[in-house]
Amino acid sequence: MSRSDRIMVAAGGGAIVLALAAAWVLFAPIEGATADELSAAGDGLALASPISSPAASAPMPEPTSLVVDVQGGVAEPGVRELPAGSRVADAIAAAGGYATDADLAAAATAINLAQMLADGEQIRVPRVGDASAAVAGEPATSAAPLTGGGAGGLVNLNTATPEELEALPGIGPVTVQKIVAARQERPFASLEDAVQRGVINRGQLEDIQAVATAG
Repeated sequence: MSRSDRIMVAAGGGAIVLALAAAWVLFAPIEGATADELSAAGDGLALASPISSPAASAPMPEPTSLVVDVQGGVAEPGVRELPAGSRVADAIAAAGGYATDADLAAAATAINLAQMLADGEQIRVPRVGDASAAVAGEPATSAAPLTGGGAGGLVNLNTATPEELEALPGIGPVTVQKIVAARQERPFASLEDAVQRGVINRGQLEDIQAVATAG
C-alpha cells in the first residue's frame, strides 16, 4: 500500500469516528431525566400555541326607539314608545292629541313642541285649572313660546307650525300637509271653511273645534 493510500484510509477512519461521536451527543438521554419527563417536554413543545390578542370591542348599536310618559291634558295619557329622534309633538300625537280640557294657553308657554325627546322623559300638558307644574314640583318640558297660537291660546290653522298642527287631536301627517298646502293657496276663513274645502272632515272638526281656530 502506498503512502497516499494509507493517508486516505486514516482520514476516512477519523471522519467515521467524528460522526459516531456527534451521533452519541445528539441522541444520548439527558443525565437524570426519565423517559416520561423527556416525553412530557416534547408534548409541551408540540402543544404550545401563540397567545391570541384580544379582539377589538364591537361598537354599541345606536338605539332605534325611546320611551316617554305623556300625562295631563291629552286624550290618552300613558307611556308611549316612539322612534329615536321624535319630538314633543310626536309624543302628544301618540297620546291622542290634546284633550278637550287641555289648557292650551298654559301649554303654549310651558311646552316646546319641536323639542327633541330623551328616553325616559315625561311630558305633561297642563289642564284647565291645574296649578303650575313648577309649583307642583313636576318639571315641564322646556319652556318656549309657540308661534301658531290664536285667540285664547287656540291653535290657528292659518299660522300654526306643522308640529303644532299634528299635535291636534285627530290630525295626522297627511292632514297636516293638506292644511299647509290649502292655506298657502288661500287662508281659511273658519274651521267650517276648512271642511267645505275638503281639507278636514266633520269628525276632525268635532275633535279640534275646542282647541283650534281659523281666520
